[in-house]
Amino acid sequence: METPTPPEPIGFRYADLTPATDFLSILDDTLYRAVPEGWWVAVTDVVDSTGAIAAGRYRAVNFVGAAVIAALRNAFGRREMPFVFGGDGASVLVAPDGEEAAKTALAATVAWARDAMGLTLRAALVPVAAIRAAGHAVEVARYAPSPDVAYAMFMGGGLAFAERALKQGLYAIAPAPAGTQPDLTGLTCRFEPARARHGLILSILVVATEGADRAAARAAIADVVRLAAEAPARGHPLPPGGPALRWPPPGFSHEVRARGPLWGSLPLRRLHLLGATIVAHLIFRLGLRVGGFSAPRYLDELVANADFRKYDDGLRMTVDCDPDLAARIEARLEAAEAAGLVRFGLHRQAAALTTCITPVAALRDHVHFVDGEDGGYARAAQVLKAKEAARRAAGKGEEAAHRAAGNGEEAAHRAAGAHPGPESVRAPV
Repeated sequence: METPTPPEPIGFRYADLTPATDFLSILDDTLYRAVPEGWWVAVTDVVDSTGAIAAGRYRAVNFVGAAVIAALRNAFGRREMPFVFGGDGASVLVAPDGEEAAKTALAATVAWARDAMGLTLRAALVPVAAIRAAGHAVEVARYAPSPDVAYAMFMGGGLAFAERALKQGLYAIAPAPAGTQPDLTGLTCRFEPARARHGLILSILVVATEGADRAAARAAIADVVRLAAEAPARGHPLPPGGPALRWPPPGFSHEVRARGPLWGSLPLRRLHLLGATIVAHLIFRLGLRVGGFSAPRYLDELVANADFRKYDDGLRMTVDCDPDLAARIEARLEAAEAAGLVRFGLHRQAAALTTCITPVAALRDHVHFVDGEDGGYARAAQVLKAKEAARRAAGKGEEAAHRAAGNGEEAAHRAAGAHPGPESVRAPV
C-alpha cells in the first residue's frame, strides 16, 4: 500500500511563518510547516574538515560554510531564505523558481572555495520531492533571537537525508570554471575569538536515535536546552558589546579572497580592503556614528542577532559555561544515550568564532554565525561518528562471537549424538 502524499501547503511562504521567540518552543511540532514539493534543499560541506582543523584552519572552514549562505542570498536579491549554518557547511531551502540561480551560485562557490581558499567544498541540490519519496519530510519554522532577524529551524529528517545524499555523490553540483567568483557581498570575519568568560565554550550536537520514543527523546533534548540556559547570560558565547576588534582583522586574508575582482588584481583588492578595514576599525574603536550607521548599536545588535543555538533535525548549541555545568549536560546526555533515546557529541574549547554576513551595515538585519574556535560543531560531529563506529564494531564483534559460540555448541552436540546435523535429520517413522 502506497503512503499517501501529504497535501501541499497552500500559498507556502517562509517569510509568512510567525517566528518563535522562546528557543525551547522550537521543539513544538505545531510551529513547523511542511515544505511543498517543487522546492529544493541546497546542502554543502567541506571535505576533510578534520584535516583543516588539525592544520589550524577552522576559521577558513567556517568562512567557506557561511559563504554558501551569502552567495545564495545575494543570488536572490537578499530575499529572506531558510538556511542553517553547520560549521563546515550549510543547508538552504530554495524556492521552485530558483533552481538555475541556485545551481549557478553553488557552482561558483565550489570553484571559489577550491581556487581561493584551498578547500574542497561539495554541494548538492536535492529535490524535496525525492526527500518525500524516501519517506522523510522537510518541515521548517522560524526562531527570532531578536526583533531584527529570524533563523530557520528544521524537523522531519529531510535535511539529514539531504546530507547523506550529498556524501553519496547524489544531486551533485559540479564546480564552475576556474576563477569564477560568487557574489559574497557582506561576508566578513573581522572579530577576534571570544574567549570563554565562565570557563569553557561547549559545542553540543544531539540527535534523536532512530526508532526512539519521540516524546522521550524530545524531553531529553529539552532538558539539555534548560541546563544550558542555567549558565550566565543563558550560555551566550559573545560578551556584551561584542567580541574584540583589532587591525588588521584576523580574517583579513579570507575577506580579500571573498571580494570580487578589482581590476583582476589580488594586490589591489588587498590594498583596497586595508583602507576600508582601518576606517571601519577606527569607527568602532571611537564608537562613532556615520550617517545611518552607529558602531555601538551595531555591536549590541551583533550579540542579539547571534546564531549560537539551532535545531536542524538535531540540536546544535555553542555555549559559554563552567566545567561543572558542562559535566551536568554531558551526564544528562549519557543517560539519554544509554536509554537509547539520543546520540550526541560534545567538544570543549577556550573560545568561540564569529562569522558575519552584513550586506548593509546601517540596517539591523545582519546575521552572525557562532561556532567553537577549535573545531566546534565539526569536532562534536566527529565524536558522535566515532562513538557510532565503535558501537557498530562492538555489535559486529558480539554477533560474530554469538555465531562462533553457536557453531561450537552445535559441533559438540553432534559429536555426542545429542543433536544430529541437518543432513542427518530423518522424518519420524
